[in-house]
Amino acid sequence: MRIILLCACLGALSVGAQTPAPAHQPDPPAQASSVASNNLAAEQAVEAMRAECIKGRRTICGRIIKMLPSGLIVDSGYTNLMRHPLDRSWLIPATVEAERDANLIEKNEPDCVCVGLVYLTDLPKSRRTKPKIMDYVVLHAFPAGHYTYNSVGTTERTVRHFSASLPIAVKLDLQVGQK
Repeated sequence: MRIILLCACLGALSVGAQTPAPAHQPDPPAQASSVASNNLAAEQAVEAMRAECIKGRRTICGRIIKMLPSGLIVDSGYTNLMRHPLDRSWLIPATVEAERDANLIEKNEPDCVCVGLVYLTDLPKSRRTKPKIMDYVVLHAFPAGHYTYNSVGTTERTVRHFSASLPIAVKLDLQVGQK
């Protein structure tokens, strides 16, 4: 008798602990349509950002002035680095003679030469050598926002951030847009 009473009490407690179902649940087709439209909007945002990155693509040709764990600070505008035979590699040793073009003005069009200090990330892999301070780089890169670093001591400097990888530049720009 006690066992039957105990079972009845436990059964009543478990039924009482269940939560009632919501009054209105969206029907599955409407929910699927909503998910599909959200996916479409996300894909359109990615494609729009990709187009902006391609439109903002620049040629970074300059001297490495600072190495950071995740990238390089480059003084870009050394257009004479884009000559043969230097155009065979993206990384050029510091022993090469190069000058910064003093009168160079950056245009607002794809593939133009970038001028000034930039933060460059997602570099190609180099089998022969690793980048060092005072070496040169020449490559195409995509805008990825801005980057703030300590230039000397605690002095902060904000520069344009470029990524040598289009998918990563798109991802970084989308993350900045969500903040």
